[in-house]
Amino acid sequence: MTTDENGRVELPMGLLAEAGLGCGSRLLAYSAGDGRIVLRRAEDAVADLLGEGDL
Repeated sequence: MTTDENGRVELPMGLLAEAGLGCGSRLLAYSAGDGRIVLRRAEDAVADLLGEGDL
C-alpha cells in the first residue's frame, strides 16, 4: 500500500471484509504511539473511550 499526494491509503476490499467492515463503515485511525497506525470501527473506539477512558 502507498499513500497518495493527499495522504490517502486504499485498502483491499478483501482485507476490510475479513475485518467485518462493509462499504460506508465509519473508521477511526490513530497512532498507537509506537509507530503503528490503528484502524478501529468508530463505534467500538467510542465505546472503549467512554467505558475505559482510553482507546
